[in-house]
Amino acid sequence: MIAVTALVLLIPGLRGICFAFHDGGTGACEGCHTMHNSLNGLATGKITSQYLLLGSDDSSTCLNCHMGSTGGYQVMSGAFGAQGLPSQMTPGGDFAWLNITTSYVTSTLVAGINNGTRHGHNIVAADYGLGPSIVFLTAPGGTYPSINLSCTSCHDPHGGTRVNGSYQFAVAAIGQNVGPIVGSGSRGTLLPTTSSSVGVYRLLGGVNYLPISLTGTNLAFTNPPPFAFAPLISNRSEAVTDTRVAYGSGMSEWCENCHPGLHGDSNPAGLSHPTGNIMANNLTSALSNVDSQAITIAARYNNYIATGNLTGNAQTSYTSMVPYEEGLVMNSTSYPDLATRAVNDGSQKGGPMYYASGGNERVMCVTCHRAHASAWPMILRWNAEYGQYLTVQGVYPGIDSSIPGAQYGENNLGYLQIQVKRSFYDRPSSLYAAYQSSLCSKCHNTSSSS
Repeated sequence: MIAVTALVLLIPGLRGICFAFHDGGTGACEGCHTMHNSLNGLATGKITSQYLLLGSDDSSTCLNCHMGSTGGYQVMSGAFGAQGLPSQMTPGGDFAWLNITTSYVTSTLVAGINNGTRHGHNIVAADYGLGPSIVFLTAPGGTYPSINLSCTSCHDPHGGTRVNGSYQFAVAAIGQNVGPIVGSGSRGTLLPTTSSSVGVYRLLGGVNYLPISLTGTNLAFTNPPPFAFAPLISNRSEAVTDTRVAYGSGMSEWCENCHPGLHGDSNPAGLSHPTGNIMANNLTSALSNVDSQAITIAARYNNYIATGNLTGNAQTSYTSMVPYEEGLVMNSTSYPDLATRAVNDGSQKGGPMYYASGGNERVMCVTCHRAHASAWPMILRWNAEYGQYLTVQGVYPGIDSSIPGAQYGENNLGYLQIQVKRSFYDRPSSLYAAYQSSLCSKCHNTSSSS
């Protein structure tokens, strides 16, 4: 059986603080399921035909607790103001961006639509007005059906995978004792022992994981969860300090469970952006006579502060707008070591090559994308697909700006300045150059064009 160490669930409405509800494994059954269409003697108002869920579908059941305007474990804003300003700033993003569609006109008078359905993973949650993608029938680069995409496509609500005392991902099987789950594993507060386990990062599905609704398909996961930790409080503004999720290894490989054909040096024909490549070994080719010396991606990352400013250093170069993977293999030494870098107080600012374990840092899928949703197309962390500038004359772009360049649709995609700032998790624009270019330059800057 799976041990649950704490439960705080505020009712009515099953919304509120779900602090430590899962705690690495299964929460209280009645938090998600109903036996007789009732809870605490009151009718739930939900009569489901499958799985006795407290929502019309899997994701609706999850959002019963994980949707709201406040709270540390919300992944979708509730009633988000007249300006359409999502309130959640989790590392994975806010699903509320899926409901925000804007229109814009570029500097060359070309009209465009910034469709909310392109802002994230289009989970199906009927009770909350979320439907499948209108663009993709299956996962890009894969065959996972969009109509079946839910929170439980990625997260295992029953916590079937855990980290055991040998620092291996383990799945309980008949006749096998892998130890009860006694802690989250997402926050690194407890270590596994010879007699107990901890959960995996964010309850992500492990090898052979498959939602019961897809039983009989060939879509079971083949790669294990990533080795990573988040701070205890990670849903927060980053106006003052970053929220640093410490990624060890396996993030891109885990994403490949659904997107196997999306990335890689050979697919398609070497034109797809690679992931998992070691930053300290990768050289960026000389792009001009001025930039005649090829240096590693790790060095470029550390040097880069903002457009035109390459005076940074490894000690302070980290930004959660462009996170990376440390390339650590999970063991008894790296497990507690990696956890020390999962902070939100700005105490761990070191970039590639800075820490003792450095040298194996890698680019990963969530270096550029958020896992849930963002303000920008393709779930990108910033306006990389269309924008010429991320800031104009030192301010964020927006249709309400008085600065002509900031009004251009290619830079704001129809958003207000406050919405663009929120997409940067409220960082002040002064952190960037007066005319800040794409943050792709964090890894791909050159001395002549940064």
